[in-house]
Amino acid sequence: MFYVNVEGAVFKEDKWLVIGRSLKEEHAGGMLSLVGGTVDHEGNSKDILERTLKRELDEEVGITIKDTIKFVRSTSFVLDDGREVIDIVFLCEFDGGEPYAKSPDEVDSVYWMSADEIFSHPKSPIWLKESLQAAEAIRK
Repeated sequence: MFYVNVEGAVFKEDKWLVIGRSLKEEHAGGMLSLVGGTVDHEGNSKDILERTLKRELDEEVGITIKDTIKFVRSTSFVLDDGREVIDIVFLCEFDGGEPYAKSPDEVDSVYWMSADEIFSHPKSPIWLKESLQAAEAIRK
């Protein structure tokens, strides 16, 4: 069985919202990341991925996004403990709020960065770079 994770490639003008993941996080602690989280079990549900993404953005960094959410890509990976994850990235336009590390167990820092800044940052993992490249291609 897979865990389902959603992430938002949130943009405002020419910047992307990224977080420094908390060192308390077991997966990729201390690395840069898009904001997101795991889909909860809800039984029969509509728009569960989009609602999960909006909830996670509010819970982790205190922002809202516009309703126009576009699929970017999906990948899968295996955590160190053997759990399998499906990760789905969506392109999102910033709507409101002042982003901050609202959930310190998950987020150490919050940044608005250009793609070039993210691509050259030493704490940018390959999956973040690939997700942003795909999101930028959809935006253009």
